[in-house]
Amino acid sequence: MLFYEILKNMQSDFFIIYAIAFIALLIGSYTDFKTREVPDWANFGLIGIGFGINLLFSIIHWKIGFIVNSIIGFAVFFAIAWVMFYAGQWGGGDSKILMGLGALIGIDIFSGKIPFLASFLINAMVVGALYGILWSLLLIIKHKKGFIKSFKKISKSKKTVLAKKIIFISFAVLVLLAFIVHDAFARLVFLYVASVSAATFYLWLAIKAVEESCMLKLVNPQQLTEGDWIAKEIKIDGKYIAGPKDLGIEKKQIMKLIGFYKKKKIRNVLVKEGIPFVPCFFIAYALTLVFGNFLFLFY
Repeated sequence: MLFYEILKNMQSDFFIIYAIAFIALLIGSYTDFKTREVPDWANFGLIGIGFGINLLFSIIHWKIGFIVNSIIGFAVFFAIAWVMFYAGQWGGGDSKILMGLGALIGIDIFSGKIPFLASFLINAMVVGALYGILWSLLLIIKHKKGFIKSFKKISKSKKTVLAKKIIFISFAVLVLLAFIVHDAFARLVFLYVASVSAATFYLWLAIKAVEESCMLKLVNPQQLTEGDWIAKEIKIDGKYIAGPKDLGIEKKQIMKLIGFYKKKKIRNVLVKEGIPFVPCFFIAYALTLVFGNFLFLFY
């Protein structure tokens, strides 16, 4: 087994690092499933342990490479996490735990080999796509009636109807071009673009319907936790309190909402409940340990 070979050839220092990462992701997966968040003590603890243990190894082995790789890994994953967070793709817990992995495992840019974390990210994209589709299907099955209702509602909106017409015309033109051209490759490209465009549009509709019917819930302001995604803008006495643009509610905003709740100026808050994504990282990490980079699996 490949995993046995990895363990056999791995130095004890690296085994400790990879074992800590495994445990951290396992804990993060459990809390993400249970509460839809990863506690800060786990995330910041992982970052602290990452820097600390690599600094310790640098001192023990008298090699600066450990701490340098740790800093580079943290910086690279900080940049990726920042982009994904502000793009609305990851929550704060997802982003922080990746920063911790970067600090713990590190990236050696001078080794000439593909870094483990690069393989992990590639695998995470593949696993993430399958994981997201499977999770969405489970939500659709669980909230079948609500999903169908939301899908029909979104499909009938003016913007969607206009988009449908544009997609239909584009599809028809591309298919027509595919039959007109004589080059087999060009024909294949036109058909591919036509089918992918249509499929992507309806996939987008399905995702919007899933979000509206399966991932929104009303909660008491006292039940809010830092980082929760507010689905609808909240204004009280004409003043903005919180909303979707915040990309996660802050503690001071929660305290304000609780105050307004006690004054009976607000009852419930509409929150978007995201997909617990840390388990996807855990699966991708375990698969990377066992199989390596998916791109080279069948090479």
